[in-house]
Amino acid sequence: MRKTQAYGIVLTVLAIGAVVTLIAAPMAGMRVITWPEALRSGPGSPEHAIFWTIRVPRVCVSFLAGTGLALCGMAFQAMFRNLLATPFTLGVASGASLGAALCLRMGLAFSIAGLSSVTIFAFTGAGLAILLVYGLGRVRPGMHPTTMLLAGVAVSFIFSSLILLVQYTSSFTHSFRIVRWLMGSIDVVGFGPAAQTAPFVLLGSAAILLFSRELNLLMMGDEIALGRGLDPSRARKILFLAVSLTVGGVVSVCGPIGFVGMMAPHIMRLLVGADHRRLAPATLVFGGVFLTLCDTVARTIIAPVELPVGVITALLGGPFFVWLLVARPSPDSGLF
Repeated sequence: MRKTQAYGIVLTVLAIGAVVTLIAAPMAGMRVITWPEALRSGPGSPEHAIFWTIRVPRVCVSFLAGTGLALCGMAFQAMFRNLLATPFTLGVASGASLGAALCLRMGLAFSIAGLSSVTIFAFTGAGLAILLVYGLGRVRPGMHPTTMLLAGVAVSFIFSSLILLVQYTSSFTHSFRIVRWLMGSIDVVGFGPAAQTAPFVLLGSAAILLFSRELNLLMMGDEIALGRGLDPSRARKILFLAVSLTVGGVVSVCGPIGFVGMMAPHIMRLLVGADHRRLAPATLVFGGVFLTLCDTVARTIIAPVELPVGVITALLGGPFFVWLLVARPSPDSGLF
């Protein structure tokens, strides 16, 4: 009963925090623009353009990306029984980064159905990575976790080396744009990027939430999962597809924003425990709030200059794991 009440309190606080963040974040900037001021301003005014064309869409994308990356990190940690796994473990981010680097290297600039050339190339690269890892993962029957991890590492190394080759052969301008994209940034204008990201995040999140019981069984091992009537191979295939498409959709718009998918599940395990039926909803909400706050800091801390949000998450990620190491949680905390 106490655990249920504690979980309810944590989820309520997270929900309130999410609402407050979504309301307050668009107002922050080099100049504070309140909601009444934004609603009163006309379509041609600078306040209207800044608030409704830049800030609100950016908050929407950051919240969607945070929820997607956090849930995907949690799913991979359970699938591979490795709490250091991240949404980028299987090379999807490297594939997307290679696609974006090639697009920037060639100087392509076009749009199809509202999708920019960089987004199209990035998602194509992510899809290629998914196919390669899936194909290599079938070398051994049953989609063995170790085989998938090794396949993901191999694909990631190959794509990373190709990115370095593309960058080395690029001009100074193209090289700068590639490095800037690889830092991860939520630099969006209008609601188009949010509309592009939402289907991947919503479908992927729904699949992960529906498989929360299966994630508990996968965390215990394939033998126990089989004994409870679960086909581990089938569950991993579905989760692999859902997670990979979600990560591909997020990275194609925002770039590879690191540490969100690793930090958010760990923090929530400290608060709600390791049961994925409770962990998944909490991680979803916390991930969105966390990345939205990080992006708000990134665009205001040295305004009018904006930092890539990936820099902020990386700066927080390192000290977090140092603290985690020093804290030495108990074995039954679900962390190790």
